[in-house]
Amino acid sequence: QVQLVESGGGLVQPGGSLRLSCAASGSIFATYAMGWYRQAPGKQRELVADITRGGSTNYADSVKGRFTISRDNAKNTVFLQMNSLKPEDTAVYYCNADVRSVVGSTKNYWGQGTQVTVSS
Repeated sequence: QVQLVESGGGLVQPGGSLRLSCAASGSIFATYAMGWYRQAPGKQRELVADITRGGSTNYADSVKGRFTISRDNAKNTVFLQMNSLKPEDTAVYYCNADVRSVVGSTKNYWGQGTQVTVSS
């Protein structure tokens, strides 16, 4: 069984920074594409950023230049450094990953979500 556990959310003032972490645990052979999504109240879940195992990244236009995604393959962990936060960044942030288990199958997994609130 594979689990994704997020941490690092919280309340921050506009212009502030937060760093989210997501660690995959369980019977893991390898993690492939990993990413962060967010869902604000009344809105659909949207891609924030993703990163391939080789380190290629992709960002939503709304976060380019402010957010940075990175990963540690040895620790099956993905990070999201969020700078210059705006109130419109307020949402539940979800980790997503394609994980190959030790028994050989690759599946897509979601974390439980972590709340990020940007407010003065």
